[in-house]
Amino acid sequence: MLNCREEVLAFTNQLVNIESIVNTEGEKVIADSLHKMISSFPYFSKNPSYVTVSQTINDDFERYNVLAFVKGTKGTSKRTVILMGHIDTVGIDDFTQLKDKACYPDELMEALKSEELPASAKEQLNSGDWLFGRGVLDMKSGVASHLYLLKYYSEHPDELDGNLVLLAECDEEDSSHGVLSALKTLKAWKEEHGFEYVAAINADFVSPRYEGDQNRYIYKGTVGKLLPSFFITGAETHVGSAFEGLDPNFIAAELTKQINYNPDLCNEALGETTVPPVSLKQTDLKPSYTVQTALSAYVYYNFFIHSWSPKQVLEILKEQATTAFENTLTSFDERYQKYCALSGEKYVAPTWKPRVFIYEEMEQLLIKENGEAFTSHMDSFKKALLDNKDLDIRMFAARVVEEAWKWMKDKNPAIIVFYSSLYSPRIELSGKTDDEQALIDALDRAVETVQPTYEHPIVTRNFFPYISDMSFVALSDDEEGINAVSKNNPGWGTKHFIEFQDIRDINVPVINIGPYGIDAHKKLERMEMTYSLEVVPNLTNEVIRDLLK
Repeated sequence: MLNCREEVLAFTNQLVNIESIVNTEGEKVIADSLHKMISSFPYFSKNPSYVTVSQTINDDFERYNVLAFVKGTKGTSKRTVILMGHIDTVGIDDFTQLKDKACYPDELMEALKSEELPASAKEQLNSGDWLFGRGVLDMKSGVASHLYLLKYYSEHPDELDGNLVLLAECDEEDSSHGVLSALKTLKAWKEEHGFEYVAAINADFVSPRYEGDQNRYIYKGTVGKLLPSFFITGAETHVGSAFEGLDPNFIAAELTKQINYNPDLCNEALGETTVPPVSLKQTDLKPSYTVQTALSAYVYYNFFIHSWSPKQVLEILKEQATTAFENTLTSFDERYQKYCALSGEKYVAPTWKPRVFIYEEMEQLLIKENGEAFTSHMDSFKKALLDNKDLDIRMFAARVVEEAWKWMKDKNPAIIVFYSSLYSPRIELSGKTDDEQALIDALDRAVETVQPTYEHPIVTRNFFPYISDMSFVALSDDEEGINAVSKNNPGWGTKHFIEFQDIRDINVPVINIGPYGIDAHKKLERMEMTYSLEVVPNLTNEVIRDLLK
């Protein structure tokens, strides 16, 4: 077993002391500092081309990844393991008056001793085995573990029959520009050095799954995340004649009732189930106050997947939207009839019918009806819309759908389903390839070896439950599934684009062995040092040795 606690702790503090909030100058600073640190190791002083700092591609921010590798000398194998982790963090505003101490664990912990804390946090603060601060858990201690192993093998390349790559990527907390750009470097090294990528080990944080949970989790593969979005058109009317129109907000409310927290939309695979969808935005698109009902509304939901493809999700949600539309019209009609009975007004049965389109369906209909006039107009519209820097990719997509809708001949109320943001692909590690099975077996043996040295159960599960950069080193989706993303994201190719072929070219099985702690992204973010600084590096090392034996 490696005696690594103090050195991993020192690396952790060095990284945490650098404020590297996503989308700030700090992402440049930490990359530069990390690059200088690795370059100072004797191995990299002798082999300066084995470490690089590379700027992200197609990014609105200037920021960098740091990549390095050690070539083993024990044999001639080209087998290569990637150690990956992100060096950006979320913000520190939640630290309020302690913001200046957020990135200095010792100072922060001293200040927290005079604050009112939950009993468990207070106990951990005084235990001597927990470290508090922004990034200590998510996930600079994980990067520190990888950094320790990179340094160790740079000093002992004779123990490696194969190669070790470190990828320290930026922008994980926002748009994953870091890992997506780093794929280019990994591909270049594959070509130049003949690296055969056989496994990737991410070091993102893990937490209890429920109150009282004492397990420390390792994950094989990861959950996928989609952002299904709905552009909803109604029939406008003056508020004084409410039942002469159909408020799109009414449809949106019924849609959210249908989708939010719906267990029918949980995706089970390999005995594990995703949490159900929940809304992340619901709004109408009126630019200002008037006494006319809105023309359209917009809503989108977080949607996790284990085995469903993006195409399947669109089909499932088209059915859900149809049900919501039917329920909306039934409720509208019931209320209208009651109102007529109360007011004495004559009841006239509404003629609206449920109409739901997947974006690709509507686009193909409009191309069929209008040909190049439509496609040329939309291309120009999207290019002009790029000048509006206030629009994020989600609202950009909504505006494109809104513009396309203007070309529809039938303007009766409808729902259009599409994707408006980054797709983080699901990764299912089931042993279907030799590399997958080798990684699963190596992990099982590593846990068996290390578990006797640690008091709490180390438990392996199939899907990392949070969004992470693991999604971008392999693909479980087929071409049809990926095409459903590109053809149904209205901003694709202009505001948003992912080179999925880069992922396919790397396509390496991935697991997560990361630090353990509580309250990531919160003021009391903290990590348990024994597991994170001792167990995690040793588990990771056992997997490396097994794969490159």
